[in-house]
Amino acid sequence: MIEPGAKVLIVDDQRAVREELAFALGYEGFATVEAGDGEAALAAVRAPEVTAVLLDVKLPGLDGLEVLSRMKELRPSLPVVMISGHGDIETAVLAVKRGAYDFLQKPFGTDRVLVSIKNALQSAALAAENQQLKLELLREFELHGESPLMIAVRALIQKVAPTDAQVLITGENGTGKELVARQVHAQSRRRAGPFVAVNCAAIPADLVESELFGHEKGAFTGATQARLGHFELAHGGTLFLDEVGDMPLPMQGKLLRALQERVVLRVGSTKEIPIDVRVLAATNQDLLTMVAKKEFREDLYYRLHVVRIHLPPLRDRLEDIELIAKHCLQQAIHRNSIGKRKLTRGALDWLRQQRWPGNVRQLKNVIEGAAILADGTELGPTDMQGASTPVPAALPGGAADWFAFEKLEDFGFATEKEFIRRKLLENGGNIKRTAERIDLQRSNLYKKLEKYGLK
Repeated sequence: MIEPGAKVLIVDDQRAVREELAFALGYEGFATVEAGDGEAALAAVRAPEVTAVLLDVKLPGLDGLEVLSRMKELRPSLPVVMISGHGDIETAVLAVKRGAYDFLQKPFGTDRVLVSIKNALQSAALAAENQQLKLELLREFELHGESPLMIAVRALIQKVAPTDAQVLITGENGTGKELVARQVHAQSRRRAGPFVAVNCAAIPADLVESELFGHEKGAFTGATQARLGHFELAHGGTLFLDEVGDMPLPMQGKLLRALQERVVLRVGSTKEIPIDVRVLAATNQDLLTMVAKKEFREDLYYRLHVVRIHLPPLRDRLEDIELIAKHCLQQAIHRNSIGKRKLTRGALDWLRQQRWPGNVRQLKNVIEGAAILADGTELGPTDMQGASTPVPAALPGGAADWFAFEKLEDFGFATEKEFIRRKLLENGGNIKRTAERIDLQRSNLYKKLEKYGLK
């Protein structure tokens, strides 16, 4: 199916060829425009209505390859199909290197031309859609705030992102350390490659090596097939190691070697695998104190800490509350498909008066909860207080009717979820402290947060 308004520019010095192609394309529903030389083609391609080009290699004046290069400078995403009566492999390779979508040799059937043009337009549409999705994803992970502290953070990101330096991102829980990592990746030369995030605290100690480096079939009990590790999955892109301070000491040495030698060794294998990965690490702990206590390797610390980006807690930049809150509200509305909501001045004043031990993550949860539970369109201080006060989740028979469940399994699910939610609130969203106080391994707590949708 031809998109409405699709127009193909036909560039050939032979009128008969242009007319034949125009007739075939017109029969399929395309609009066409013609040019007999390179200068005319460059003038025509400036019109946004032109959505694809058929370009002959041999032209009077500027040859087709030079015209192709200039077209790509003017409109990099415009699909161009080259045609030639003297086609050879060298010319075809050169054309593709300069950005041509396809290369057709004369004489050709019009069916072959139509297939190539349709494929080129479809490919361009998918590329445009992919670019739009990337932009939307980047906006999703945007760092919000105009305080001097956040302006300084963004300036540092812009400086370090184009390099390949390791970056250590520090800050309290909920300040947005992963957002910083994603921004560094998005503004780097590796942005077309993968971004792989790994929470070191959520992986059981005996599985960290397998998760990072992969394993071969039969390497250990349960390894029924070979598996790629996160380093290999991030090849050509960025690997983000969150909560790196929780990595077991024996594994720290192996991580250091991977960073120094740029190779990994799968569990159960003797073959080293080269990797091209930029590693970004994050922690909410004081790694230098851990180094002094022999809980973190000093050489690994300095390997990770080429550049440090520190995220300030929300209580130190209260002037950013309004901007962040409004952004969180729009996200909540979109994510939960709820009607229009608006924060009142009273609500914003109340938000600025809080200490926010859980930082931006806590603020986001309060805003989302208030948006869902509010009876009206305007959210006031009472709505904020209601969303931030620990109350049982909605239960059959009323909010406090814990015994309305018919099955013990459902009762256990609801009570455990509520217990964890309250303890997280009591500890300001600090997962490490929460795990310690409820006597649960942090990796198990992460699994429960995932299970109950509390992340």
